[in-house]
Amino acid sequence: MTKVKIEKVLVLGAGKVGSTVADMIAEYHRLPVTLADVRPGRGDENDPLVQRIALDVESTEDLRTTLRAHSVVINCLPFFLAQRVATEAAACGVHYFDLTEDVAATKAIREISKTATSVLMPQSGLAPGVIGMLGGYLASRFDELYDLRLRVGALTRNATNSLRYNFTWSIDGVINEYCNPCDAIVNGQLVSVQPMEGHETFTLDAEAFEAFNTSGGLGSLCETLEGKVRNLDYKTIRYPGHRDAMNFLLHDLRLIERRDLLRQVLEHAVPHSREDVVILFASASGMRNGRFEQETRVGRVFGAPLRGKDRTAIELTTAAGVVGVFELLRQGQLPAHGFVGQEQAPLGQFLATKVGHYYQGLGVASFAPAPRPKGEPAHA
Repeated sequence: MTKVKIEKVLVLGAGKVGSTVADMIAEYHRLPVTLADVRPGRGDENDPLVQRIALDVESTEDLRTTLRAHSVVINCLPFFLAQRVATEAAACGVHYFDLTEDVAATKAIREISKTATSVLMPQSGLAPGVIGMLGGYLASRFDELYDLRLRVGALTRNATNSLRYNFTWSIDGVINEYCNPCDAIVNGQLVSVQPMEGHETFTLDAEAFEAFNTSGGLGSLCETLEGKVRNLDYKTIRYPGHRDAMNFLLHDLRLIERRDLLRQVLEHAVPHSREDVVILFASASGMRNGRFEQETRVGRVFGAPLRGKDRTAIELTTAAGVVGVFELLRQGQLPAHGFVGQEQAPLGQFLATKVGHYYQGLGVASFAPAPRPKGEPAHA
């Protein structure tokens, strides 16, 4: 195992998640972080570790100059900028991570990575990201895998509108995953299924939920498990009634054909909320030691403070996903270069990182989560 020397980290995108990523690296790794954005906002001018700068990634010269001053870039910008930033990072020999759920961007990054001397690891947040690690872990525990079902929801705790939903993260990200085709494996065949379809209902701890197909959550897991599982799918968890209301907007009103208008409608009518909970649910079934068995994992994560600021559950889980694999890179536990899928990061090693405690409810018995910073509450 060869550790990777990292002296300075660049985080692109100074929004809620990007700021949380920067603070999480500063808190747990004590490394200097440059937080860059067209409008970087105002942080603590006396912060010894996080420096905010103005940067337009559309300027190739400025982006390259900034990249060359860092060992790693974590891209928290909108998905449509992923390919551009990854291309320049690879050209500069800088390790690259992002949070995108966009399938097309990831395919482009995979092509870029074929000649890269640095690591390119897109889709490293929550879903895609940690949910892929969890899926890979459960898959490895069966002699013959039949079904693998992965479910994730970023939900407001107090939804009062007809959508049964408030925005807890990016509007663009939600639209993207509700409108684009979804990868799945059905009867052993890699297929593309329609978003918003595959509707199901279930209960967790006596609370009712629904789930349906959404795009991008599996990352590269379908390719990894093709030929090794009969059925594999990913669905987003929501409160009952949300899917029907969104289906009316997307298909009955045909706003799926006018995504800019859809964004305006949602931005105007659906509030954002910082009172959230993230739910992860995974179920695997198959043959193990000659017997048909099923194994499940359920995790709930709530918001908590970080570096003196209150953070939402989606901010913490998304940031912890990428900061955890960043730590694995530092420790030499990831491939040294080229494309890395999230399922290549062993779940146990991830949970043992300094930020693994945010996901401790997923529980891998042979690994204990790292201690939390003093005064920070536990998560379940």
